[in-house]
Amino acid sequence: MSKPVPRVFSGVQPTGNLHLGNYLGAIKRFVEMQSSHECIYCVVDLHAITQDRAVWGGPEELARSTREVTAAYLAAGIDPKAHIVFNQSQVAAHSELAWIFNCVARVGWLNRMTQFKDKAGKNRENASVGLYAYPNLMAADILAYRATHVPVGEDQKQHLELTRDIAQKFNIDMADACAEAGYPDGFFPLPEPLIMGPATRVMSLRDGGAKMSKSDPSDLSRINLTDDADTISKKFRKAKTDPHALPESIEDLKQRPEAANLLGIFAALQDQTVDAVLPVFAGRQFSDLKQQLADVAVEKLAPIAAEMQKLMADPGYIDTVLKDGSARARSIAAPVMTDVRRIMGFIG
Repeated sequence: MSKPVPRVFSGVQPTGNLHLGNYLGAIKRFVEMQSSHECIYCVVDLHAITQDRAVWGGPEELARSTREVTAAYLAAGIDPKAHIVFNQSQVAAHSELAWIFNCVARVGWLNRMTQFKDKAGKNRENASVGLYAYPNLMAADILAYRATHVPVGEDQKQHLELTRDIAQKFNIDMADACAEAGYPDGFFPLPEPLIMGPATRVMSLRDGGAKMSKSDPSDLSRINLTDDADTISKKFRKAKTDPHALPESIEDLKQRPEAANLLGIFAALQDQTVDAVLPVFAGRQFSDLKQQLADVAVEKLAPIAAEMQKLMADPGYIDTVLKDGSARARSIAAPVMTDVRRIMGFIG
């Protein structure tokens, strides 16, 4: 049998209010990978419902958010004809393979997942089974396409390690059947993390120690991808700072969370490193950085916001993109699942 095609899989949850952190941490990188990889980009709506309905918003909000993420993909520059853009729930292989992986993964592995502990908090006993088994579904998302590479941030590294553990255990447990099916080295590849330069961890504009989040009650804490130019400029002008001039060394910067956040955002939008931009602003006032940051952000983000607005006004087109992408995704996942069923001994 042929080796897996070098393939990237990644996704974004449709939980509303896409912001600058989603763009710099995921979508911008997705666009860049198109030139070097075969890409499958998913709107992971099954993952969205693992939390309480108050979080994902119910059926109308889920549908709207799914289209919004799709619109962001397209507006940012992802080509749905050259690559695949679809929503997870339209491809049954994700759910079917997730159940098989529920039976491969060990409870002890899932108990070590820090993201479940963070999301469940003190209400752990009332968290959904879906939230607990979320990493198994993520493994199914990736391995249903025998993807070889996954772009990951710090908060997903542990889940990718679990995906590799699940793939390896499946290959070992079913070694004889894999060999009989024509896969003597194991059926599933062990996907590798794809690191594209320094990761951009975007923090709140109101608190440099907290991650930028849609759940923050203050809209001034984040730059939404749907914000217009005036709103973007206003939010950066009002961003929290400290009373000192901007630092002159990386060591000093580490002690200044608000400065580190704003300089990090500026560097990421300019496709530069913080090391490269720090000397430009060293010793200057925050107002200088904020003005230039607002200008760059408007230049980069305002066209995306305008295109998203245009696309969201035509939900029929977005649905057509998702339907086409789902059909192409199914065509890749179907033979994978045929082999999985044969390896497992399922009849039919």
